[in-house]
Amino acid sequence: MMRIARIIAAILTMTTLSAGIAYSQTRNGSARLDAMLVDAVGKMGEGKLGEAGKLLQDILKTDSSNDAAWYYLGLCGLYSRDTKGAIDAFKKASEIDPGNYWYKDRLALAYSMSGEDDLTTATYETLLKEYPKKNEIYFTLVSLYLKDNKFDKALAAMDQIETVFGKNESVTSTKYDILLRQNKPEEALKVLEDYNKEFSSAFVLTKLGDHTLAEYKDSIALDYYKEALDLQSDYMPALLGEAEVYRIRRNYPDYFKVVSKFVDDPQTEPQTKSQYLGMLLQRSEPRFIQNFRAQIDSLYDNMVSRHPSDSSALNSAGMYYYATERMDKAKSLIRSNMEKNPESLSAAATYLQMLGYQSDWEALIPAADSAIARFPEEPGFHEMKNVALYNKKDWQGIIDNSREMIRKAQGDTSVTIPAFANIGDMYHEMGNEQEAFKYYKMVLKMNPDYCPTLNNYAYYLALKGKSLKKACSMSKKTIDKEPDNSTYLDTYGWILHLLGKNQDAKAVFKRAMIYGGKESATCLGHYATVLEALGEEDLAKVYRTQEANKKAEGKE
Repeated sequence: MMRIARIIAAILTMTTLSAGIAYSQTRNGSARLDAMLVDAVGKMGEGKLGEAGKLLQDILKTDSSNDAAWYYLGLCGLYSRDTKGAIDAFKKASEIDPGNYWYKDRLALAYSMSGEDDLTTATYETLLKEYPKKNEIYFTLVSLYLKDNKFDKALAAMDQIETVFGKNESVTSTKYDILLRQNKPEEALKVLEDYNKEFSSAFVLTKLGDHTLAEYKDSIALDYYKEALDLQSDYMPALLGEAEVYRIRRNYPDYFKVVSKFVDDPQTEPQTKSQYLGMLLQRSEPRFIQNFRAQIDSLYDNMVSRHPSDSSALNSAGMYYYATERMDKAKSLIRSNMEKNPESLSAAATYLQMLGYQSDWEALIPAADSAIARFPEEPGFHEMKNVALYNKKDWQGIIDNSREMIRKAQGDTSVTIPAFANIGDMYHEMGNEQEAFKYYKMVLKMNPDYCPTLNNYAYYLALKGKSLKKACSMSKKTIDKEPDNSTYLDTYGWILHLLGKNQDAKAVFKRAMIYGGKESATCLGHYATVLEALGEEDLAKVYRTQEANKKAEGKE
């Protein structure tokens, strides 16, 4: 509320001073009403809109012709999002004093906030007739015209701006863009050319270069870019335009020479450099990246050298080296990004993800602990730690970590339910079936439809060969919710087999094979068993062979 109060106070000060809106003892004939108006404005500045509105309404009960009171009542409506009340109040103020600019300006704003675009436009058009030298009205109208695709009106407004205020880059660029939206490229180009005949502008010359390059006139485009750079040697859009001409011509020595200037420029934001290099990689064929790896390496290395602590530079360079399979350098850059930007959650997450991709579980655990210490409210780092602990078969470590997640989550079931489920799974891995089933029941009490626990609980019951009907019911829930999940299909099919429903089980396993079951040795083995039970020995042998192959690959 304090921030809102400061904003309101600032707006009130600005509008009061600039508009000259004030209470007038000679007009109202009442010092008491004047004092009430001052109090109301003060209440608005404090963010006490209700109290301010009541004071203003009391003033208007005594003097309904007090335009200032109507105006401030309209502001109260704007700030409290009562646009209808604001419109009514501003209209009253404008009727009492039709020559006041700010009353109509705020009325137009209220129309805009209520979505009444036609009335917004009409009000600004009226203002423009009364105040033809206020250039902000022109630009507001242009925005409104463009919003409604009234391109001719927008262009007419831009012509008026040029007539009243003269030509400038902004107006020229806007006219150019409008004509392009009207699919009038020749007229758009003429706008730029006409401006260029009268004025020297690196900005307009670069747009001329971009336009002609889009028409495949690369020689003309290059001349424009060079002329722009003659005016302003460090104008980066022109420099990149020049580079693009060289790239199109496959003049790679000059291309990399120019892009190196761009990357080395200390005034250009590192994020802009990162985005450009990223786009270069995205639109380039693998052969280009392979043939010019040394030059691209140099671009990234120079960017990092110029911006050694910038997160976008370090991250993009790290991802480049990762994509080109230079893992040690990639890891070094991503780690450096995390260390030099300790407040960046994304930098920490990227480093942990890279360690995970490289299966570096030994490094991932302490890195996750460091991230957890810096971002204690982010459960994702606990989850990454659990991945590492799982791969190290540290079941107790996962239990302890999951309990810490539950403690921090304070009842957030999106965190606590998976954490409780993890604890149950880990107890089962440790052979403590009783404790595992206790946690499964706890999870299903909190969410009876939580599929991971329904699946695991059902499967482990099936392995014991007990409560098969209960297990089947739980497993059926999972495939009803996720019918293409091969793991859930495997569980359900296996329980159907145990219940003697092998024909039904075969149909389930056939679906599992379509949706990824062929990647699991367990699923393949289960399917082979079902086929054997149905007497389909030849087909069963096919899946036994596939099962053996997957086991050899370590894909259980």
